[in-house]
Amino acid sequence: MNRLVAFLRAINVGGHNVKMDHLRSLVTGYGLSGVETLIASGNLIVDGEQREAAEVETLLETRLEVDLGYPVATFVRTTAELADLVALEPFSAAPGRYYVTFLKEVPSAESVARLLALRSEAEDFAVVAREVHWLIRAGFETRLTGTQTQWAALGPGTTRNITTVEKLAKKYPSSTR
Repeated sequence: MNRLVAFLRAINVGGHNVKMDHLRSLVTGYGLSGVETLIASGNLIVDGEQREAAEVETLLETRLEVDLGYPVATFVRTTAELADLVALEPFSAAPGRYYVTFLKEVPSAESVARLLALRSEAEDFAVVAREVHWLIRAGFETRLTGTQTQWAALGPGTTRNITTVEKLAKKYPSSTR
């Protein structure tokens, strides 16, 4: 079974409230099966069957925008990609709040350099493939503004706490490992 995890941006934030049973119903209506959600923040799991992750990503973005009435940027990963991401541990279990931002594409070297220039005593970043790993060290608050969260021109993304990503990776282990 080809399980795919879709991270949906703008679900249950900024006044865009969507009940998870309604979301599952919509996505099932798009011809996807095995549709599940994890917490109400836009974490969607589907059976990809013979579809590529990029195809499911485009399908979800296109149909959800029509059905919900606003753009829903979607970032789809395979369960193998999630397992690899969780295994990385780029901050060696440093204390603090650890997040992962999912991007559409691998960012350019220039974009990564702009992001890494934002490193500080309070925050650190690592960019691996299409993900930004972001650590806000214990005792500090982020100094990044909403504008800067476009990750120094890395493009659109959606952010999840590493705990959520770990739960997804554990609940849906890769079938190719």
